[in-house]
Amino acid sequence: MAEIKPVRAWRYNSLLAKKIDELTSPLFDVVSDKQRQKLYENPFNSIHLSVPQGSDPVENAYQLLARWKSNGTLEQDIIPGIYVYYQYFKIAGSAQEYCRKGFVCHIRAYDWEENVILRHENTIPKAVNDRIALLEKIQMHASPTHGLYTDPNFELEKYMDEAMLVPLYETEDYQGVRDVLALIQDAKVIQRFLDTLNPLKIILADGHHRYESSLALKQKCKSDNPTDTGKEGYHFHLMYLTNTEAGDLRILPTHRLINGISHFDENEIITKLSTYFEVKMIENAESLNEIIIGKKWAFGVVLKNQALKIRLKPETINQMTWKFPPEIKNLDLTVLHYFIVEKILGIPGKDQRASEHISFERNFSTCLSKVNHSEAQMAIITQEVSIDEVKQVCASGFTMPQKSTYFYPKVISGFLYSSIKEDEFQTPSYSRF
Repeated sequence: MAEIKPVRAWRYNSLLAKKIDELTSPLFDVVSDKQRQKLYENPFNSIHLSVPQGSDPVENAYQLLARWKSNGTLEQDIIPGIYVYYQYFKIAGSAQEYCRKGFVCHIRAYDWEENVILRHENTIPKAVNDRIALLEKIQMHASPTHGLYTDPNFELEKYMDEAMLVPLYETEDYQGVRDVLALIQDAKVIQRFLDTLNPLKIILADGHHRYESSLALKQKCKSDNPTDTGKEGYHFHLMYLTNTEAGDLRILPTHRLINGISHFDENEIITKLSTYFEVKMIENAESLNEIIIGKKWAFGVVLKNQALKIRLKPETINQMTWKFPPEIKNLDLTVLHYFIVEKILGIPGKDQRASEHISFERNFSTCLSKVNHSEAQMAIITQEVSIDEVKQVCASGFTMPQKSTYFYPKVISGFLYSSIKEDEFQTPSYSRF
């Protein structure tokens, strides 16, 4: 069962909220250094809480949040609610406009083994540690993670559509996406949300690092609290939930950049690739991402002096020794990390999550540029992952390699904040929740 609760959110005061577009920011793991520096110039921007700066960034965020609460920069909503969040967007090369419909609420921070919230990819340890330190200190979720539920009957959409008739905020974000927030505070309607989600399992689409920080904090607080009841704020996490059946989910590819490999030799790499893959030289590297579309186990490889389209020889899949079920072994990204990263580049699977030789880039053109300017030795171009593949992985109990999916668009920070401090988390006596 997926237990969710409405939120008494902290939001910018009405005067500041008139310029909400100047207060929002990208998520901590997608904001670029250039974006950060520009956003830091606004002393009220949400970046100061989600990605704090300075010699002691966690302490700085703690002090800033205290000031914002005391001087009225942030105000807590009196009545708990479900925050409806719509994102209107287009995909490059298409004129169609999509609308991803969802809502933000608290959800119980279930341990993975409880099999209620399902993960589909691995995390990077350092990023988790950074999030734990920040959450423990400020006791505030600066942005929601993204979870997926499956409801083919679309029980909740009519309530969300009605709420959207009177939006709280509307802005265009850094992605060119139109973000709109609305609020439901009707107790009977909120109960419909709770009842609809109760029997379901949730796939964690985006925010594995932030969710794991909630799990780590919960375990620590439970061990420190002999009177733990399971109802404390640290048992809950802030999540944006969307319906897998709505046809508005887009999962963009995340490419791999390789750098710092000693004795890296392009010709030797190509020879090794030929052992496992059918290799074809491509004259125009800029067409690689289009050439591989729809082809199983096919990748683009960008080297300084040449570009390749490679496709795993079908019989080669049986050489994989990683002990995974077929639905994991057959994934493109498992093939990539086993045959290219481990077998050819020599980075063992157990070391790949923390490897400094592997970085991730969503933008195809940036991959080409970095290799061309010797900022990377090699780029491995990947394809989109389907939602069906994500569901299959979650059902198997295993995970994909790290950074396997890029759900688009990303949610933004700054629309609302969620406190897990007891006096701010617990709903007032006049609320049934």
